[in-house]
Amino acid sequence: MIRRLALLAALAAAQPLEAQTTVDTTGVGAVISEALERSELMRNIQHLTDVIGPRLSGSAAMRRANDWTAGRFREYGLSAALEPYAFGVVWERGPIELRMVAPFRRAVSAHSWAWTAGTGGKTLAGPVVIADLSTPDSFAAYKDRVRGAWVLPRPSSPVWNPDGPPPTPEDTALAAAFLAARAELTADTSAAAVRARRQWTVDLPYLLRAEGALGTLVDGGKEHALMTMSGSPNRLSPLPNMVISHEDYTHFERLRGAGITPRLEGRVENRVGRSPVRQWNTVGEIRGSELPGQVVILGAHLDSWDLGTGLSDNAAGSSVVLEAARAIARSGAKPKRTIRFLLFSGEEQGLLGARGYAAAHAAEADSVQAVLVIDNGTGMIVGQALQGREDLADTWRALLAPVAHLGAGNVRSAVKSGTDHLAFAYYGIPAFNFDQEPRGYFHTHHSQSDTFDKAVEGDLKQASAVMAATALQLANYPTLLPRGPKPGPEQVPNRPSAGVAVGGR
Repeated sequence: MIRRLALLAALAAAQPLEAQTTVDTTGVGAVISEALERSELMRNIQHLTDVIGPRLSGSAAMRRANDWTAGRFREYGLSAALEPYAFGVVWERGPIELRMVAPFRRAVSAHSWAWTAGTGGKTLAGPVVIADLSTPDSFAAYKDRVRGAWVLPRPSSPVWNPDGPPPTPEDTALAAAFLAARAELTADTSAAAVRARRQWTVDLPYLLRAEGALGTLVDGGKEHALMTMSGSPNRLSPLPNMVISHEDYTHFERLRGAGITPRLEGRVENRVGRSPVRQWNTVGEIRGSELPGQVVILGAHLDSWDLGTGLSDNAAGSSVVLEAARAIARSGAKPKRTIRFLLFSGEEQGLLGARGYAAAHAAEADSVQAVLVIDNGTGMIVGQALQGREDLADTWRALLAPVAHLGAGNVRSAVKSGTDHLAFAYYGIPAFNFDQEPRGYFHTHHSQSDTFDKAVEGDLKQASAVMAATALQLANYPTLLPRGPKPGPEQVPNRPSAGVAVGGR
């Protein structure tokens, strides 16, 4: 079946459609055949997940992944290097114990939220309290309740099992109220309001510590005790902050609602670095034959969270980029522009690697044809979201025409957030994140279930073919794509506000 699809692709490339009049499809069929028929994708994915393992930015495993992927690029005939950027302090996860001691005793599964402190070698015991800490005003109303307590700082997230019964009217009403409250909280989208909300998330743990709170708990946010991990050196916490299952979080809420106070005891040992360090992005390159100073960038993030081994988020995408590089190089294609392959670290902590790279190469922004990122799991590419670039809709339809028979022909008007392409949009570079089939992504991502066995081989081979084909066409496109608007840098706070105590309790 794969061989037949590759032959059909070659025929499609040899006979351009009317929509492709401005797109050079020379070599696209050979690239697709290479990606579908001689793939090394699964071997690379297995090495990243099963051998190197979780790749938390700042860890030794992350550096091993950088070095290994650079070596793979070189084996495929590309030049390769590691490019540094300023990351922040490192963080190391230590052992954790959490137990409910009232109204009955049992262990509670918990994981430290990243870049949060431990308990200083002590076991801390206290009641669970619920407090609205969403704004400075709400904190003022609740701050007297947090001393000596484990704090639930926000309502539990609506979570439904897609394999279970449909939501009840009560579930639907709860979800609607939750979303309405969140919408009201974030209704003001002015730059000042956004900065203030971000700064509040930085200040809050220091204020809680000053008021004597023991720590905070986070709803795992998924069904069946799956956890959702996050954290950043831009948002350090001097208090323990632990992710617990949605089932446990809602249990504590129900007990408090019934007038019963659950009590917990917990001990956490984490290590937060004292001095900022550098991290690295892996960069591979196929030099352009005619316009080497102009660049098409294919990207994915190589780092992952450390509860699982980072398959869907994002060894899958990184291996697709590696495979796209191999397919283009081994096909014998000679792209006119340089094609650069970027495997970022620091994505999970706030797009830090992509931002560092984009800033370091800002002078070259007007020579970047486009940035194409893949970061939505193990599913096949189904098309492209335009990121507000309606002027490029016809261009994208033409670029996807040679791979439309593989299921990747959809072009839609949507702006996607939360991944590395955003770092380049600030400089006016046309930057996109491919749409993919979910394939369980929202269950596995950031969770302990994000492991090699979730990989969908056929989908990822297709994604490699699509990325390679569109990159080659963009490299051979007759002109540079028009620049986009520059939305401005996101102001991400990285320290507590002046006046917030950071010393010992």
